[in-house]
Amino acid sequence: MANPFEFIQQVRSEASKVIWPTRRETLITTGMVLLMVVFASLFFVSIDGALRYLVGLVLGIGRHG
Repeated sequence: MANPFEFIQQVRSEASKVIWPTRRETLITTGMVLLMVVFASLFFVSIDGALRYLVGLVLGIGRHG
C-alpha cells in the first residue's frame, strides 16, 4: 500500500495528463446542450398536447352536451 504522499504525487501526475477544453469548446458545447434541451422540450410538449387531445376525444365519446 502506498503512503499518502506517494498517492498525492500519483494523482497530480495523472491530473497533469488531462487535456482540458478551451473556452471556445466549452461555450460551443454548452450552446449545443441548451439547443437540444429546447428542441426536446418543444417535442415533448407537442406530443403531450397531441396525446391529451386524443385521450380527450376517446373519453369524451359517451358524453352528452
